Amino acid sequence: MWNKQQAVTDAPAAPPVQAATSPVVPFNVPSATRLGNASVRETARLGASLAIKGHITGTEDLRIDGKVDGPVSLRGHELTVGPTAQLNSEIQAGEVVVYGKVVGNLHARGRVDIKKDGSIVGDISSARISIEDGAHFKGRIEIDPTKTQAAAD
Repeated sequence: MWNKQQAVTDAPAAPPVQAATSPVVPFNVPSATRLGNASVRETARLGASLAIKGHITGTEDLRIDGKVDGPVSLRGHELTVGPTAQLNSEIQAGEVVVYGKVVGNLHARGRVDIKKDGSIVGDISSARISIEDGAHFKGRIEIDPTKTQAAAD
């Protein structure tokens, strides 16, 4: 007859557990980052139900889906204006992608993308710009390709 102590000591040892070799990456990280780029850039988010009056500054990428009344400064980082967003803002960022509505001037070191249903009323200063069919833009554009080179130096 055997007892509990024998059953435990006679049982074969469990194989060692090996750690997964691939890192877990959030779904909103750009595909270049998921494919092996060493730097992972996280994106902060202001949800659609948020309304902010005041100055927003930061040192990370930001997606805004709510309402903002005041300047936004993300020097060197990306600002995404979501489809439900309404910004009455002076914007300074590395890159800006607009799906929603912006009233105010934009200054970007890199690229400004105005997507199909996006709207900008204000002046744009950037190194590159893209305006899709169906987008709305009213203002002046100043394109200075040296902005990108200065940011890289």
